[in-house]
Amino acid sequence: MPTLIEKPTRIEAVGTKPKVIEEFVGHVNSKTAAVSVAHMRSPAGWLEPGQTPEFDEYTVVLKGALRVTHKGGSLDVRAGQAVVAHRGEWVQYSTPEGAEYIAVCLPAFSPATVHRD
Repeated sequence: MPTLIEKPTRIEAVGTKPKVIEEFVGHVNSKTAAVSVAHMRSPAGWLEPGQTPEFDEYTVVLKGALRVTHKGGSLDVRAGQAVVAHRGEWVQYSTPEGAEYIAVCLPAFSPATVHRD
């Protein structure tokens, strides 16, 4: 039988400004380790520490732009675009203009496996 996810759980974000994370599927809201799905709303000027995660992260930008800095430079992912950050590669996310996006992590995001700087 399918499992209904009635509502997301709001999770405290790491970074320089308050950011809203609403986890629909993952360790916190659905007790799911295989994948996490979260809706993010990030203000202009938000920046989080760099990370070298043990998971792949697939991000679809709905509004604004997400900046993804990596060892080779940076790229801006705009509304209607997506980006894949591969496990084991260093990345740093920021939103100079603000952004709304969906992040999917395989396996699920975990503070123990994100390996922030």
